[in-house]
Amino acid sequence: MDPSCTEHCLTDAEREAFERDGFLLVPDALSAVEVDRLTGLVDEMGRRRASEVEPGGRLHLRDFLHDDPMFMDLLDWPTTFPKIWGILGWHIQLYLSHVDITSPWKAEQPLPKRLGWHQDSGRVNLEMEGNPRPRLSVKVGYFLSDVTVPGRGNFCVVPGSHRRNLLEGPGDADPPDAMPVCVAPGTAVLFDRRLWHAPSPNISTITRKAVFYGYSYRWLRPRDNLRIEDYPDCHDPIRRQLLGASRDGHGYSSPEPGDVPLKAWLEEHAAGSVQ
Repeated sequence: MDPSCTEHCLTDAEREAFERDGFLLVPDALSAVEVDRLTGLVDEMGRRRASEVEPGGRLHLRDFLHDDPMFMDLLDWPTTFPKIWGILGWHIQLYLSHVDITSPWKAEQPLPKRLGWHQDSGRVNLEMEGNPRPRLSVKVGYFLSDVTVPGRGNFCVVPGSHRRNLLEGPGDADPPDAMPVCVAPGTAVLFDRRLWHAPSPNISTITRKAVFYGYSYRWLRPRDNLRIEDYPDCHDPIRRQLLGASRDGHGYSSPEPGDVPLKAWLEEHAAGSVQ
C-alpha cells in the first residue's frame, strides 16, 4: 500500500463519533472523476444483471470485484481503509461486498409504513450471546448518486442503536429517532454492523447507486462466494490477506506473520493507528 494513506488514519474525534453514533461520514472519499468511473461500471453491471431486480425496483448485486480493477482498488482505498483498520485492527478480511441500485418507486406501489430495519449478519444476531453483541464487522458504503435530500432511496439509520440488541417501538411505524443519511456523491459512510439501518424507497426521479464493502475479523466466514482462488492475478500481500489467503485453517484464528502482512505494514508505517 502507498504509505500516504496514513494521512487518513482514524482521528480521536472520528473514533468518538463512530463509537457514539455507530456510523461515520467521510466526505470526498472519492473524487468526481472516480465517482464518474464507478458510476459507469455500476450502470453496466445493472444492465447486465437487470433480471435480478427485486420488488421496489432495487438491484442488490454481489460478487463483482473481478469485473474491473477499480473494484479491486476499493479494497484498500486510501481515504477509508485506514479508518477500517483503526476500528477493527489488522486481523481483518473482506467479509462481503455488494452494489445497490435503487430505481424510482413505481407510482402504483404503496409505500411501506415501516422500513426494513435490521442489523447485519443474519443469524449472528440470534445465536450470539451478549447485550450488546460484539461488533464483528464494519461496512463502508460509497455513494455515487446525489442523496443530499431525503426521498432518494437514502440509507437510513437509528443513531446510537448499535449499543442495543432490540429496536423498540411500534411495529407499524419507523423509530422516532430514525434519520436518512443525506450525502453528496463521493461520500463514504462507515457503519457498525450492529447499527439498526434500512434502505428506503426512492420517490425521486434519479436512480440511487452505491457500492458497499464489509470488513470483519478473519475467523468469521465470508458471505461473498468469490475466494482467493478466483483472483489468480492478485499478488499484493495485503490484498491477498483481505481476500482470504492463509497458510491453512489455523491461520484464520492463530495467524503467523505470513498470514497477516497488514500487521507488519502497520508496525512500519502507522504504528500508532491501531489500538
